[in-house]
Amino acid sequence: MSDSPDAIRADIERTQRDLGENVDALADKVDPSKIMDRQADKVKNAVGSVKDRILGTDDGDNSSMTDSVSDAKDRAVAKAQGSPLAVGLIAFGVGLVVASLFPASRVERDAASTVKEQAQPLIDEATETAKEIGEHLKEPAHDAAAAVKDAATDAVENVQATGQNAAHAVSDRAQSAQANISDS
Repeated sequence: MSDSPDAIRADIERTQRDLGENVDALADKVDPSKIMDRQADKVKNAVGSVKDRILGTDDGDNSSMTDSVSDAKDRAVAKAQGSPLAVGLIAFGVGLVVASLFPASRVERDAASTVKEQAQPLIDEATETAKEIGEHLKEPAHDAAAAVKDAATDAVENVQATGQNAAHAVSDRAQSAQANISDS
């Protein structure tokens, strides 16, 4: 370590800057919203991966929005060849589009209502599970944030103490040098 006051100040400033960057990075890592974003990205990537495995991926065919319907049909047929699941999904999608053009009948409305009622317990359970996951993440995130805060406080105190010690040492040496000059 250098005895120069400027070098000591620069060292303290560098340490404080590094500490600030580390605290910011740690706070970002334990932020509950960032944790949820990372988990959501993982789920999206997993769903996309499954979709790509089922339907296949785009083989570099950069089609524009102005492609004709027949080109779209040809591409769908080419991708679906050898994949009965993909053909079924395409047929189902076409059926949904056609069905949406007609108004729902009383039987369809009743069936939709029944399905909705039967699905409600599953929706409630999924909502409850999501709430539980959120609750389980709250405490570890809070503990981690508290640990980061404590570590940052300790680090700031250490930097301050080191700076004060260095300032006292420089002051003592300056007084000693002044005394030596006065004695000469």
